[in-house]
Amino acid sequence: MKANIAGLLCYLGWWVTGLIFLNNRKKSTFVKFHAAQSLVVFGVISILNIILGTIFNHFWLLGSLLYGIIWIAGILLWAFLMYKAYQGEMYKLPIAGDIGAGYCRKV
Repeated sequence: MKANIAGLLCYLGWWVTGLIFLNNRKKSTFVKFHAAQSLVVFGVISILNIILGTIFNHFWLLGSLLYGIIWIAGILLWAFLMYKAYQGEMYKLPIAGDIGAGYCRKV
């Protein structure tokens, strides 16, 4: 499989496919970077949505608004990161990209 296709697939299933590709030792640094970034970005988004669902259970309007904003931002980010990976770019997000790059140096 080409590295750009594998990089795109790292984002396809949000943090789940990132975790799968991260544990595959045969992949390139490019794929490992995108897998680690996917795991961090979409793991944080998933955790935020769970926390917001719990905290704002009684304040349904505010919780629904925040949940919707995070969900839409996540979908836009998901499409953008898949596009960048398919183009063969190692596009680094501010914090998650640094974590992904750090993981690639350790492996």
